[in-house]
Amino acid sequence: MSGVSSSPSAYFDAASTAPLHPVARQALTAALDEGWADPARLYRSGRQARMLLDAARETVAEVLGARPDEVSFTAGGTQAVQLGVLGALRGRRRTGRHLLHSAVEHSSVLHTAERHAADGGEAESVPVDRLGRVDPARFAAAVRPDTALAVLQSANHEVGTVQPVAETAELLGGVPLLVDAAQSAGRLPVPHGWSLLTASAHKWGGPAGVGVLAVRKGTRFNSALPADEREGGRVPGYVNVPAIVAAAASLRAVRDGAAAENARLHALVERIRREVPRLVPEVEVVGDPVGRLPHLVTFSCLYVDGEVLLTELDRAGFAVSSGSSCTSSTLTPSHVLAAMGVLTEGNVRVSLPAGTTAAQVDRFLTVLPELVARVREPLGLDLPAPAPAPAPAAQRTLVLDELGKRCPLPVIALARRIGEVAPGGLVAVLSDDEAARLDIPAWCQMRGQEYGGEAPAADYGGDRGTAYLVRRTD
Repeated sequence: MSGVSSSPSAYFDAASTAPLHPVARQALTAALDEGWADPARLYRSGRQARMLLDAARETVAEVLGARPDEVSFTAGGTQAVQLGVLGALRGRRRTGRHLLHSAVEHSSVLHTAERHAADGGEAESVPVDRLGRVDPARFAAAVRPDTALAVLQSANHEVGTVQPVAETAELLGGVPLLVDAAQSAGRLPVPHGWSLLTASAHKWGGPAGVGVLAVRKGTRFNSALPADEREGGRVPGYVNVPAIVAAAASLRAVRDGAAAENARLHALVERIRREVPRLVPEVEVVGDPVGRLPHLVTFSCLYVDGEVLLTELDRAGFAVSSGSSCTSSTLTPSHVLAAMGVLTEGNVRVSLPAGTTAAQVDRFLTVLPELVARVREPLGLDLPAPAPAPAPAAQRTLVLDELGKRCPLPVIALARRIGEVAPGGLVAVLSDDEAARLDIPAWCQMRGQEYGGEAPAADYGGDRGTAYLVRRTD
């Protein structure tokens, strides 16, 4: 088909779901023959299924640093988080109804927190720094006498920043900590200090539809769902024994090979982190450059519609993801990027699965600059910058009416026309797009311009929205 790459495709979205590990495929095939029966029954095929289920539970518990009777299997990572949060909150109702979590948790945590608040509880979000990392002391300072549960991910799913879980847990004063380890389980050692731990098999190369909820002995837990005799009473319903067996086998295989594969993927990601800003103008690489997942890198491109860029990369044979508001039907900026205060437009998340080759990364670095240039070209960014206006410095206010226009158009207009005011002059960008609240300050930081804050758009002739004020510094 015309316009579609004939080059081999490269799957670079392991953070969403990893390809099925060969060991998982083998274990799943075998378990379909041996573990299809109900493990709760006493006849021979039931006992065989139960033996496989128990062995899988022991394997998962050993890798995660838990006891087998602390581990329950769920229908996925999201369900594990939801059941874990709600069960721990119910178990500690006498303490209070205050839930504490970081601002960059997975949406499964945020949605559960919203539900908790709607039911009369209280949820509090702790800010992160520009790298996406919580400060342990600041997190612990938010603990109150009525705090029932704290939640902190092991590593961020969008930017790869590893959180200081153990350091934070030491400061919580007995408040149980739920750790969402979906992105790190199998890849990195499980951090110390958790009271509840969740994970998702398809993130490490196991089959989809298997989640893990581990609850430490001594942690008060009362399931939010009606009682069921299966999975320690924490998760109702019939368990998928073959899928669980495959998940456990692949988790052990990934863990055993993690040291070598992490080092290899880390080097490839480091190459992307280093080369993308050199090859593509106006790019911000986000996330912690040191304390990060070995296989994930995220960057944002100024003046780029993220959905268009991802489509072009797909046509070129690269499957990547994005946290950009421009790839969302709701036009809502990524809550992770927003909490970090970094650029949200033109966001690309590259997460390399096991087996990614240097040749694939080299081809990505060759194709990316061409595609970004192609996406930017229709926006007129190749036009020469206008000459500075002769107006006196600090006396001229240039009003850019970008109302009704979406990311990245308000920032593009600012970049094009800021040269029309002399150094010291003010530009007021009128916008009703929420992404502008994040992207204009980020643009100012990248370009060395002074961000002057917000004002009502009505002050500058607008009939709605906000005026974002930028003072030219050069």
